[in-house]
Amino acid sequence: MAIAIIPEKSVTVNPLKQSQALGASLAFLGLKGTMPLFHGSQGCTAFAKVVLVRHFREAIPLATTAMTEVTTILGGEENVEQAILTLVEKVQPEIIGLCTTGLTETRGDDMEMFLKDIRERHPELNHLAIIFAPTPDFKGALQDGFAVAVESIVKEIPKAGGIKPEQITVLAGSALTPGDVLEIREIVTAFGLEPIFVPDLGASLDGHLEDGYTPITASGTTLKQLRSLGSSAFTLALGESMLGAAQILEERFGTSYQVFRDLTGLEPVDQFLQKLSLLSGNPVPEKYRRQRRQLQDAMLDTHFYFSSKRVSLALEPDLLWTIVGFLQSMGAEIHNAVTTTRSPLLEILPIKNVTIGDLEDFEKLALGSDLLIGNSNVNTISKRLSIPLYRLGIPIYDRLGNGLFTKVGYRGTIELLFGMGNLFIEQEESSMMNQWSSVINK
Repeated sequence: MAIAIIPEKSVTVNPLKQSQALGASLAFLGLKGTMPLFHGSQGCTAFAKVVLVRHFREAIPLATTAMTEVTTILGGEENVEQAILTLVEKVQPEIIGLCTTGLTETRGDDMEMFLKDIRERHPELNHLAIIFAPTPDFKGALQDGFAVAVESIVKEIPKAGGIKPEQITVLAGSALTPGDVLEIREIVTAFGLEPIFVPDLGASLDGHLEDGYTPITASGTTLKQLRSLGSSAFTLALGESMLGAAQILEERFGTSYQVFRDLTGLEPVDQFLQKLSLLSGNPVPEKYRRQRRQLQDAMLDTHFYFSSKRVSLALEPDLLWTIVGFLQSMGAEIHNAVTTTRSPLLEILPIKNVTIGDLEDFEKLALGSDLLIGNSNVNTISKRLSIPLYRLGIPIYDRLGNGLFTKVGYRGTIELLFGMGNLFIEQEESSMMNQWSSVINK
């Protein structure tokens, strides 16, 4: 049981967390034909766009209501209305994901009233799905905004329908990369099930070339699929932050659900495959039995390098839970952990304590570690402390292939094992070389 520690600082120094609005926009990018719309200043949207473009190295569609000093004081309904009408005229989105920012949340704009009034004035918008996600960036973090967006999606879009026994809903949390979603899709469909991912980042941000340019998302979960969620026989919630959305689907349609907090490591993947086997009535395919044996061999090959290593982590709560469990299963020790926001997971983490803080806190706590795990902003700390860094989270702007990186399933776990294990080997070789140099110099 971990103790959550909140440093008593009046400011954030070297931030670790990303904003709720960025998290919500990431979720909306997993829906086909969507334009995320930030209700705030142009700078709020530009910042989020830069982070996502640098991380995925893809064109990211984002729009803004472009609030100014005057419109902030007088009210932003006219800006919201004009932005929606302009988007409909210029890019014809099927869905608009409307996210608030700290600016408009502080003012207290009544967005639901705004949208109601706009629809009354413009009946031609009746066909357009406008999903509102309240995401003030002065509290919470990326994971919170992502979860709020998914909850808004399943609250607004789906309709009741007859149950389709083979259809299941998969709520894919913010800790999953597009590559993770692709791997999970392959696993689920191998059992003969028909998954609908919400959101489907594996279709939209996996790094592929489209036939032509489109100003909105070209791939992802379709509006038709979203409307059919009420027909799913079961909901798989991947990540603790997806619990709220799963409960909404259960309340609306009576859909049973199960939360899988992580899909990395031997035991979590075993449990996931067992559940899929029960849902489908089909045995585990032979290819996953072979992958399991490959993972067991990889664990034997690498456990010498993980044993008793001290690792410090700076990650969002869902991702933190996954990596803590993975490292401990390999015999590593969690030296310290820093996260971005409150979560029910924090108090049940199997470590002594976890700090809700920033990278200044992390740098102080990470002294004496053998490995750091965090996003690219941790790289400067890694260099100052001369401790290797394994990059996870958002943003990662100094490595390629973030869209296809996989850490789930047996294959993804093997990728993690070898990636971290190679860093430990390099560290040991460097330490031996320094010792030899010291002996020779003497």
